[in-house]
Order: sequence, then structure tokens, then C-alpha cells
Amino acid sequence: MRKIQYVLLDPTGNRTILVETSVPAGDQPRIAAKLMELEPTAEQVGFFSINGGRSCLRMAGGEFCGNAAMSAAALTAMDQGIADGTVYVTVAGTPAPVAVSVKQLSDGILQGTVTMPQPFRISTETFPDGEAFPVVRFNGICHVIVESPLSRGRAERIAPEWCRYLNMDALGIMLFDRESQMLSPLVYVTEPETLFWEHSCASGTTAVGAFLAAQEGSVSASLKQPGGTLHIETDKDGSLRLTGTVRLLGRHIANIAD
Repeated sequence: MRKIQYVLLDPTGNRTILVETSVPAGDQPRIAAKLMELEPTAEQVGFFSINGGRSCLRMAGGEFCGNAAMSAAALTAMDQGIADGTVYVTVAGTPAPVAVSVKQLSDGILQGTVTMPQPFRISTETFPDGEAFPVVRFNGICHVIVESPLSRGRAERIAPEWCRYLNMDALGIMLFDRESQMLSPLVYVTEPETLFWEHSCASGTTAVGAFLAAQEGSVSASLKQPGGTLHIETDKDGSLRLTGTVRLLGRHIANIAD
């Protein structure tokens, strides 16, 4: 049996497990799958450490996740007694540390603002079924922006197909209603194979923000999602800043068979 220490956090409803025990990258998908069986409300798992005073994060599927980066920064701030400041998180798959501004709102609840990685491409892709949608690509994950009617059942069926077609490790289908500013995020990750209607999606919110900014020059939008609201805006330098909250739910230890 292997003893795994982990923390359960709630960033705007997108419940996230951060594993504090060191786990080799090859074992992470298996450990992540076991932990998600133990914590059925969790939507994703990241592996967290502090090296040389800097927070480090790797998602189980290798994808970038803004909510997990915000959670890692919040956990660092809580443990180090930072009530108001900036925490830098080194995230696997991103070229530079991610800056997260944190502010304590109450005991165990922080507000976080993340300077999100810029997408490296925004394009319109035509899928094998002939439908064409905007696709916003980040390192490790891409998001398809869908403003036309699409049933949840069909979205679930096509997400793995679209992910394979685009040759990505992870894919989000962002059902976006521009008029009401509602966002329903579906995220598929190939390894471990997971498909979730997430309560909120930070990288998906950023993808929508980048898409709108490409059309309008800038963006400042509060996107309502099942777990709450995430705010995305362009900074003076054109970078995208995402704001949400993180709540600490508890620290746990799990015994998992080798």
C-alpha cells in the first residue's frame, strides 16, 4: 500500500485534488483515477510540490488548468501565511511560471487572479462531420467555442473524436451563450480518460476571452458557469487575467495499492 497525502480545494465549483506526495509522472494517471474514485465530487487531479520556494504543479493528464494553478497558489498562500500578494506557480507545459495574485477573503477562502498563458493559435476548424467552429489552442489543451445549439449528449459523444482529430491531449467544448454570458464547459482528457461537465473551467473561460478579444480588441467579461462566475479581462499589455475564488475543503491521506 502507498500512502498518498492530498488536499481537496474548490475553485469556483471546479473541485480539484492536489497531491502533495511525490509520485512519478508515469504513475500519476493511475493514482489520479484512484483518488477520483475516493472523491467523486472532484473533477481533476494535480500533483503539487514546493521546490526552492516555488510552487510546482503538474496535472495528471499533462494539460494546463487555470483553476488548478489558482488552487496551487492559494494553498501556498495559506501554508505560508500570505494574506495578500503574488505567488508564482511553475506549471508543467507552460514556458514561464504563472503569476497568481491572491487575497484572503476569510478563513480558508481566497480570491485569485491568474495571468493566464496566451493561446498560440485561434483558428476555425472544419471537423469530419463538416461542422466548423472556432478552436483556441493552448499547450496541452484546446477549446472549441460553440455558440450554436448542441445537445449535451452529442457533445459528450463527439468530444473524444474531436480530441483525436485535433491530435490533442485534452479538449474542451465550450457551449457559450454570448447574450446571457453563460458558459457550459465540457472537458475531455485522454490520460487518464475523463469526461466532465465542469462546474467552472478557467482555461475554457480564457479561451472564450481570447476569442472575444480577437474579435473586439479587448475583453472584460464575467462568465456565469454552473459553479459560479469567473471574470476574464485583457490587461494593458494584452495579456489575459482571470479572477475567481478558491476554498479549502480539507486535507486527507489515502492508502492506495501499488
